[in-house]
Amino acid sequence: MPIAKLSMHSLAFPDPRLALREPSGLLAIGGDLSAARLITAYQSGIFPWFSPGEPILWWSPDPRAVLYPEQYHLSRSFKRFLRHSRFDITLNYDFKSVIAGCADRLNEGTWLTEQMQAAYLELHQRGYAHSVEVWQDEQLVGGLYGIAQGALFCGESMFSRHSNASKCALLAFCRHFSAYGGELVDCQVLNAHTAQLGAREISRERFLQQLVNLQHKILAEACWRTQIIPLQ
Repeated sequence: MPIAKLSMHSLAFPDPRLALREPSGLLAIGGDLSAARLITAYQSGIFPWFSPGEPILWWSPDPRAVLYPEQYHLSRSFKRFLRHSRFDITLNYDFKSVIAGCADRLNEGTWLTEQMQAAYLELHQRGYAHSVEVWQDEQLVGGLYGIAQGALFCGESMFSRHSNASKCALLAFCRHFSAYGGELVDCQVLNAHTAQLGAREISRERFLQQLVNLQHKILAEACWRTQIIPLQ
């Protein structure tokens, strides 16, 4: 089946169930990174991922990696680290620096080009994208960012400049998100790092069903207010 090409005159995406098996989850090509198109994509269980020099590629993998906030796995060594941690965690304090940190992390050939960073920064300014920052001695040492869909959070990327910084970002966020009624974190594709933290795979069909159920749940505005969030 040929890959679908998106029109610049329409925000419509193909049904995610039509995504290719190989490469797994590739659904469509083209379009743009406008805020309206990105919002439509995330509402449909679709996300962009492509390398510099490539056209925009849109994905909806099967299976899908997810993390239920209450199932975040705390290893014994990580628990010991937390008892002595000097990290401070904030929410939505410096989105631009977090996404830049994520871009710097991907030294194998970043997909977070300046165009991508600008697109997500606009989503942040519109209240759709959010960041978690990890600080040590007032220096940014880690963080994560993603897109809110009601009680579901689509995690996009994380970075760490200090041992366990990204783990702490995700732990603090999971506890905060859950306290406000958040129920699911989308990790897109399972890797060794997220699996270690408790992420697991579910079918795309189940993910899409949960997306429909969760994206219309309204969390309190205070959930996304710029603030310090506790790590302990």
